[in-house]
Amino acid sequence: MKEPKQAQLLKKEVAVFEKTVLKTSIRQMLNTLIPLVVLWYAAYLSLSVSYWLTAPLVLLTSAFVIRTFIIFHDCCHGSFFSSKRANDIVGIITGVLTLVPYQQWKNAHAIHHATSSNLDKRGIGDLWILTTGEFESASRMQRLLYRAYRNPLVMFGLGPIAVFLVQYRFNRKGAKRKEKLNTYLMNALIVGFYALLIWAIGWQSFLLVQGPVFFISGMLGIWLFYVQHQFEESYFEHEDEWSYVKAAVEGSSFYKLPKLLQWLTGNIGYHHVHHLSPKVPNYFLEEAHNATPPLHKATTITIRESLASLKFHLWDEESGKFISFGTLRRRNRLNARTGGASPKRPTPTRSAS
Repeated sequence: MKEPKQAQLLKKEVAVFEKTVLKTSIRQMLNTLIPLVVLWYAAYLSLSVSYWLTAPLVLLTSAFVIRTFIIFHDCCHGSFFSSKRANDIVGIITGVLTLVPYQQWKNAHAIHHATSSNLDKRGIGDLWILTTGEFESASRMQRLLYRAYRNPLVMFGLGPIAVFLVQYRFNRKGAKRKEKLNTYLMNALIVGFYALLIWAIGWQSFLLVQGPVFFISGMLGIWLFYVQHQFEESYFEHEDEWSYVKAAVEGSSFYKLPKLLQWLTGNIGYHHVHHLSPKVPNYFLEEAHNATPPLHKATTITIRESLASLKFHLWDEESGKFISFGTLRRRNRLNARTGGASPKRPTPTRSAS
């Protein structure tokens, strides 16, 4: 679908922020990676005192893992440095620290940006989302699997293990040679790095520090990705009506966080700006938002409001909103009593995590 002139102008307005500032990028690396290393080491040293001291240090370390991931994320978009080689090198280093394969994630995430909110192109780089019609047309086993997948205990409890320890260690189906080799390289670097740490401090100390850091940062990462697109009046359309700009501005939230959390998460709460123009580095996202009045209309979600997204399970094409399993069940009971028409039931579409 061709974007209207107004949408094209909006993209041009934000494009002026598609610039990298070397000093700013280096400063962000220093104020992210140095605290990450210091906090991790402090957490290790605190083991000899009390784990009650280790716990808050682990939590802070996890927050800096998230900030490290934002640098990795920008490198994948080629927006952290003007040099492709610099983006690749830093992307691989931060990928090892965050357990994410650089080339694989770079390619899958590019597809996510190109197809976000497109009902006909789900399945790569996104969460598994079914429409109400697809859910009702699915087999009993598919419905059970989907219910399990959307359960918060599964998504945020098993999710970090399933995604970061298992899924990211293998190549995607159809991956090209460059991506495959990079995944092998990243796996080897991670194993080598972890082996060195275990040799230096022992496997027990390693697990007591890195175990919770891995789990908490993974859980927070999945949560950020989840809440940025799973809000009640989001945007989803089929290919013939889909709009890249609408998907960015209406299908991505402005997750308004307290300033400290905004800093720790690298401004990724300005997700509508990022989806509109992924070449804008994270340190210019807030400025781009403030300087572009039409972007102020994006759905703004606070931490408290974001918790409601946990009950959004299915996209309802009829109302253009996310609804819960319970809402669908109650609606079907009402239709059964009143003889109301049931929603259209298309063939199920399976999306990958």
